[in-house]
Amino acid sequence: MHCLEYVKLDQVKPAEFLPLLNKQTTREHLIDHASFDIHKVKEWMQCKTDIDSSQGCKVRAILVNQQLAGWCGIQLEEGKYEIAVVVDDKYWGIGKQVFREVMSWAKELGHATVFIHLLHTRPQYKFLRKMSKNVYENELLGSRFTTYELEVN
Repeated sequence: MHCLEYVKLDQVKPAEFLPLLNKQTTREHLIDHASFDIHKVKEWMQCKTDIDSSQGCKVRAILVNQQLAGWCGIQLEEGKYEIAVVVDDKYWGIGKQVFREVMSWAKELGHATVFIHLLHTRPQYKFLRKMSKNVYENELLGSRFTTYELEVN
């Protein structure tokens, strides 16, 4: 059994994020970007910390048995609240549990609708399609995505 914890990013050392953010299995499902060095990780963490302090947003590191497994959150992008769940491949089995937790945050934060954008390299998820008000293809930052519009209940 996994002991999952959601902690503020400043409770994790930047060096712990470096392997996750640069891992090929993580990167292949994200927008293409240069590899991170420790300086870029610190900038990324500060950006996510700033998002966390914004109204309607929440960003956390995910720990499994006190080991960094990924990060997740609700972020405001282009006027819409979006969900992000990024998990190291050795912890992919926790994805739905993390997703449910983030959706509970969306409800606590008073959101009626949130969006999740999955890069075109990802398969479509039946459980997301079932719970979506709308599913459509779009382009963000030069990459193709499948976007799921989810009602928060």
